[in-house]
Amino acid sequence: MTDTTQHTSPTPAGKPAARRRFWDSATVAAEGTGHTVHLDGRPVRLPGRALLLVHGRALAQALADEWAQAGDGRKGGEFTPEDLPLTRIAGTMIERIAPDREATVTALLQYANGELLCYRATHPATLCERQAAQWTPWLDWLRARYGIALRTTEGVMPITQTPQALEALGTILRGYDDATLAALGVMVPAMKSLVLGLALVAGACDAARAAQVATLDERTQMEIWGHDAQLEAMLAATTREVAEAWSFLELARKG
Repeated sequence: MTDTTQHTSPTPAGKPAARRRFWDSATVAAEGTGHTVHLDGRPVRLPGRALLLVHGRALAQALADEWAQAGDGRKGGEFTPEDLPLTRIAGTMIERIAPDREATVTALLQYANGELLCYRATHPATLCERQAAQWTPWLDWLRARYGIALRTTEGVMPITQTPQALEALGTILRGYDDATLAALGVMVPAMKSLVLGLALVAGACDAARAAQVATLDERTQMEIWGHDAQLEAMLAATTREVAEAWSFLELARKG
């Protein structure tokens, strides 16, 4: 996450490497019109060397709290980037989104043609009924709120949304600030749904509900076929990531 950590420990393949905490305290410091996080008086820098600098005090304090709790809150304790979710989102906002907002808009728009809520099952009947009951209202919300009608299909045959729909979605995304784009950059891939991401940032639903709607297929599958540890882990990860992104956005909006 930053170049202020040291002593990496071996980890299984695919797992983030553990780092050893070398600082005692994490504090917030004013920096121009924003706030930075300091570790024992030294500012945290991101991989691209930019300062971990945010506008609002509330978000800065939450970032400092993450660093204060990393490594079990003690010098020498081990932690991974996964223990710093708000910092990871802030880093994306600062080093990737702010310099090139259009790249993020383009990446998010790619989820429109693969929009989860537009691909409906043909069986079993229970799943079909639940998708209609829980997914259709959010497509209706998008149409009522923004005048955007998305095409739907059954099975796995790919569909392409109309140029008008894609243009309208792009206009919405370009109107968001960097913090909202950063939050959507986590929420949308986690849920595989741009619609649910837009509903969440608009305040039409909360993070827990959005994650529940997004994982309808998996939860129904386990109800029919029984417990699956891999699916359970995926559900937990989706719920956690959406909640973290929403927490970041709420804090950023506090100023």
